[in-house]
This record gives sequence, structure tokens and C-alpha cells, in this order.
Amino acid sequence: MATIESYSTKSGRRYRVRYRTPDHRQTDKRGFTTKRDAEVFAATVEVEKLRGEYVAPSLGRVTVGELADAWLERKASDLKPSSYRPLEVSWHRHVKPRWGTTRIVDVDLDAVERWIADMGRTVTEADGTVTKKGSGATVVLRAYGVLAGVLDSAVKARRLAANPARTPENLPRKKPKPRTYLTHDQVAALAAEAKYPTLIRLLAYTGLRWGEAIALRVDHLDLPRKRLTVVENAVQVDQRTIVGTPKSNESRTVSVPEFLVFELAAMTRGRAGDALLFTDGHGRYLRRPVSYSGWFAGAVDRAGVPRVTIHDLRHTAASLAVSAGVNIKALQRMLGHASAAMTLDVYSDLFDDDLDAVGVALHHAVSATSVGKSWATAVGTDPTE
Repeated sequence: MATIESYSTKSGRRYRVRYRTPDHRQTDKRGFTTKRDAEVFAATVEVEKLRGEYVAPSLGRVTVGELADAWLERKASDLKPSSYRPLEVSWHRHVKPRWGTTRIVDVDLDAVERWIADMGRTVTEADGTVTKKGSGATVVLRAYGVLAGVLDSAVKARRLAANPARTPENLPRKKPKPRTYLTHDQVAALAAEAKYPTLIRLLAYTGLRWGEAIALRVDHLDLPRKRLTVVENAVQVDQRTIVGTPKSNESRTVSVPEFLVFELAAMTRGRAGDALLFTDGHGRYLRRPVSYSGWFAGAVDRAGVPRVTIHDLRHTAASLAVSAGVNIKALQRMLGHASAAMTLDVYSDLFDDDLDAVGVALHHAVSATSVGKSWATAVGTDPTE
């Protein structure tokens, strides 16, 4: 059992708790200003030992920065480069400056909440000018996720009994970005003005991601069956193009509309099977167009269509498929989502008309029942017979 002793310091009387760790080594913790605080600590230690939850205080003296290196190394091996890079940037830009030299045992929820508030805060002067623009919800959530992830690893390594950064009350909420869906006519107008018209139509009618489309090779097409297989995904990380598996880590087969089959057949005629379908003219992967300049932005302006990004063509594909009556399971397979539930969550706005259909169907059902009862009453019969 733990014992409590008092001792004198220049600041007055203090208390020391002597106790044994689960491996029977004697240790102590000193500096308690009241005997009551010492007794609470001693009781807590004994309960934690009985529950198997005891963590030696010395293990919490490692800094967040010392644990972060190993955590980032594990993430680099687990994640695709395009997913890992934002975490690395967030660590160096937002987490390390505040928490890098802080001992993990000294991290507390109040300090974490103040840090979250500071990241998102915007300071406005009396004249209305903004002197400090706070980070957006995505940046704040990612930075918090890095800190919480590092501390989670400390809990798993039994350096902490619990993660002190979990359950903050002031995490911002990401606002869903409004989507723009193009019509068939608008897709045609955009393709007519674009440098790569077939690529525009392919994105708008198959729902491929940009990286999946530019990684297509001749061998990935099965035009007699009107199919293509998504095998690779080419993503741009900083200034490099990295080729890996699709986002779901699984290949998938996508139906190709017949009008695209003829265009693709003309593009592949006489080309080697391992040749990229779309290139920059020098056999290299296309770079993702930015939304405010370059060939895609120019095509949008000339076509007079609503302002869209290249990813909006994937949303357009989902919209056109739904309006054509494609069922949700087929749409899920086309887009490469993990489940139909995910597809419904992402594109719930495309099914708003179904709510009207439910109301109409129920109205007709009630009307038919009411008419039946009225007719039966008029002729003097029991409508239940």
C-alpha cells in the first residue's frame, strides 16, 4: 500500500507519496501541497493497479514531437502519398510549432481547445479590416486529427492512460460545398471548347476521377463489350505524379456509352497496349487543371456554362445517371464507392424528387381507399366484406 510523508521546503510543507509499481519497484511522487491531494493520488494509483490501467508517470515525459516522428512514419507506409502529404504539412505548419516540445503528460483539453480556437480565429480591426485570417474548418480538423492521432499512439504504447485531447467541444464543422451539375447540352458545349473533348465526355459520362482517367491505357479498354477497367490512379503530389491503385484499392469495371466507344476506338487505333490514352503530347501524364486558369478554365468561359471544376464532371456523371433512371447499386459500382449507402449520402440531393414521389404515391393510395369506401356506402354494402 502507498504511504504518505510530509517534508519541508522554502515554500512550506509538502507531501510525498511512496508506492510500488505493478512490477514491484518502489517509486514516489512528491510536491503535493495538501495531504488530501496526496491521499487522492495514492488511492488513484491503487485503483489503477487493480484495474491494470496504471501508467508510470515517467513514460509521459516524452514530448509530442518525439512521438510524432514514429507516427508519421507509420502513416507514410499505411496511406497513399496524396493522403499522407497533407498530414505531414499539417504537422510542420500547425501542430509542431505549438505542441512539438510539450510533454505528452502536460497536454490538457483546455489548452487543446484554446489552440483550436486560435487556429480558427479571425481578428477584425475597428475600421473593419481583417488583420489575421483564421484557418478553415478542413485545416483545423486535420491539424487536430494529427495531434489526437499522435496521442492515441501514446495511449496504445501505455505512455498515457487516456488521450487528453479527445472530445473537445469547439471543433468546427465542415460546410458541404454546393455542387454544380451540368446538363447534356452543357457537357456538349464544354467538350466542344476543350483541348481534350473526349476526356471531358469520358469524365462526364463515366464518373471517373481525374487521376483514374489520365492513368487509362489502351489495354484497359474492352470496346467490343463497351467496358473499361479502372486499374490505376495517377495523382499529383507537389510537382510529382505518383501512380498507384484506385482510391478504393480495388479495380472496377465501368460501362462506356456507345457514342464514346467510337471516339475511343479512333484514339486507340494503331497504338501499343501499354500506351496512355490521354497524354500531354509528349507521352507524359496530364497535369490536373486548376479551376481559375489553363485550358479547362478557358473552355468553361468560352462555353458559357456554369463555373465548374474538373471534379464537378464526376458529380455531373452521377446526376445524369440518376436522371436516366440508373439504380443506386449500379451507380455505386460506376463511381467506385465502398457501399450504396455512401453513394446515397454523397448524392442525397439528387434524390429530392423521390420525396415528392412518396407523397404522390401515398395520396393516390389514400384517395383510392376513400373512393372505395364512398362507393360501397352509396350502394349499401359493407366495404370490409
